Amino acid sequence: MDDRQRYDRATAALEPPFAILDLEALRANARSLVRRAAGKPIRVATKSVRSRAVLERVLALDGFRGLMAFTLPEALWLAEQGFGDILVAYPTADRRALAALAGSAEAAAAITLTVDSVEHLAFMDHAVAGVHPRHEIRICMDIDAGFVAFGGKFRAGALRSPIREPDQAADLAAAIAKRPGYRLTGLLAYEAQIAGVGDAPQARAAYARLVKAMQTLSARELVVRRGRIVNAVRQVADLEFVNGGGTGSIERTVREKAVTEVAAGSGLFHPRLFDFYSRFSGHPAALFALPVVRRPARDVVTVLGGGYLASGAPGPSRLPQPYLPAGLRYAPDEGAGEVQTPLIGAPAEDLRTGDRVWFRHAKSGELCERFDALHLVEGDTLTETVPTYRGEGRTFL
Repeated sequence: MDDRQRYDRATAALEPPFAILDLEALRANARSLVRRAAGKPIRVATKSVRSRAVLERVLALDGFRGLMAFTLPEALWLAEQGFGDILVAYPTADRRALAALAGSAEAAAAITLTVDSVEHLAFMDHAVAGVHPRHEIRICMDIDAGFVAFGGKFRAGALRSPIREPDQAADLAAAIAKRPGYRLTGLLAYEAQIAGVGDAPQARAAYARLVKAMQTLSARELVVRRGRIVNAVRQVADLEFVNGGGTGSIERTVREKAVTEVAAGSGLFHPRLFDFYSRFSGHPAALFALPVVRRPARDVVTVLGGGYLASGAPGPSRLPQPYLPAGLRYAPDEGAGEVQTPLIGAPAEDLRTGDRVWFRHAKSGELCERFDALHLVEGDTLTETVPTYRGEGRTFL
């Protein structure tokens, strides 16, 4: 029985659109991540999962410890549900959430906030000024892990923190240490140009060589600079953790002595964008099914919905992938539609109204913003249905 047959049989009682999670694929992907982490703990990136029940399953596996949240309201909610060791990896400007954090001993003990400037601290001071008693807020410093070359004329990597050099990091660490109500406990450096950029794009051999060269040079530069930054900050604060990397760079990042843990999330679901890496492979675990509702021509079918585009630089790579049956592709003038999506190709000849087409999202957790549940599949059996964040009435972004 092939995957399409398994999924169709397991979900025969469901009416699409809906999303599934293949549990064996999820476990295989988790084992791969742990092998690549080589003994260092993996902090689970919640933005790539967005289901509380799935987060609980992953944290129960060996090798995973702690969460990397994307907003403070999300972190507060997760803490209320019993999760601990939550790093909010992006600065917050949510005054109400900051006041709630500072006013709760339990939340303040469980959550760490990320900053990259004194401005962030001043904003927090103002937001929590009326909170009594005010609990100490745990702080993580975010540093720029991007690659810069040719005197600054070339840059690769996400535009995140302005803190790039050891002296800048030491100055910010000192400013945090002097400010009452805060404690610097961690350091974060995400090398997006390595972790988030595939080095094996389809039919782009020259570009792939450039990416591999850039990533090699970037890794060499970062291992020295990140190590110096960590040493400089440790002169000021007793760091509990130094977080780096992502699904696409784990085996490289864990080699650095300065890094104590890595982050990963997308590798659990293995969305389409992670097909284009030479250093690892994975198993598609999260999929969604759309029903055939029209047959405009012999080799064309139309499915309901489908316009679930991924964030990032716009382009074909952000479209969901028509996955099963293999060989379907988008009509070039229409792409993925808001209400309907035409698909062309030989497999369309055998599809009939009501049949399912299975898709993979380009990214990982954004799929869960479209569906209120994930149907968990084991073999050819649907074993459980669990809510996504959306299914629990939570939309944090």
